[in-house]
Amino acid sequence: MSHFFRKFSLIIGAYCIAALVAVWVYFDTTGTAFWRILYADIAATLTIFLCSYIFKNSSFYDAYWSVAPIFIAATLMLTGTDGNLSREVIVLSLICLWGVRLTWNWGYGWQGVHHEDWRYIQLQDQTGRFYWPVSLLGIHLFPTAIVFLGCIPIFSVFSNPTPLNGYDVLALLIMTTAIALEAEADRELHRFRATRTRSDEILKSGVWAWCRHPNYLGEIGFWIGLFLFGYATLGGATDLMKVGPAGMLLLFTIISIPMIDKKLISSKPDYAAHKDKSFALIPFSFLRR
Repeated sequence: MSHFFRKFSLIIGAYCIAALVAVWVYFDTTGTAFWRILYADIAATLTIFLCSYIFKNSSFYDAYWSVAPIFIAATLMLTGTDGNLSREVIVLSLICLWGVRLTWNWGYGWQGVHHEDWRYIQLQDQTGRFYWPVSLLGIHLFPTAIVFLGCIPIFSVFSNPTPLNGYDVLALLIMTTAIALEAEADRELHRFRATRTRSDEILKSGVWAWCRHPNYLGEIGFWIGLFLFGYATLGGATDLMKVGPAGMLLLFTIISIPMIDKKLISSKPDYAAHKDKSFALIPFSFLRR
């Protein structure tokens, strides 16, 4: 227990303060639930950024990605809804399952307040004295915006009483498969790191034989499934609703995957050849061997 407290006390404290700030902003502002939750989300993000700045560690934000959607969905559920209760319960349950698992996975690798994501350290070296404005915009506010856009379908789910239909079934299948894929990919990665004999070994078994980034594939699948729940509710999709999954896909394909591939090529001599013989996200890498 003492080890847990030393490891997570500052993070837990920061997120409790952020939650209190978000609640205060939500009840102190006027407008529709959409705008009040957006204001609260931004306020909570700024609170976490302040903690990142105080402790000189932008990884204070890392858990926010998986925590914010839970609070958005739970707020809509607790403050009164006009949606189909069955759909609401299913969506809230899936978001909680995804969020709790992803947060646990983050916590598994969190070593304490001295630990910071390698990408942030690299970014700090590249930006120098401009790092903290870059951190505010790029590490904190930009992901919050992407996640909020990905959560747009939730507002439709909790405000429209459309009966369950085939799109709900498809969304359920995609989201549960995506969550299971992420969980298996993370489990295999943890086991690989604990048992490998050389630091330059490459994980190419299990779901990691399907494509180079099955964890990212699962994450993208989750947001596509959430989009489909919104589609099922409206019988279509608004332009704003489409931005979320599109933004997620671009985030992983243009930013996250190139960054991790570049790092692995520099640290693992055989990774460049592995990259040429595999797909980043398409789970049919065996076709290129």
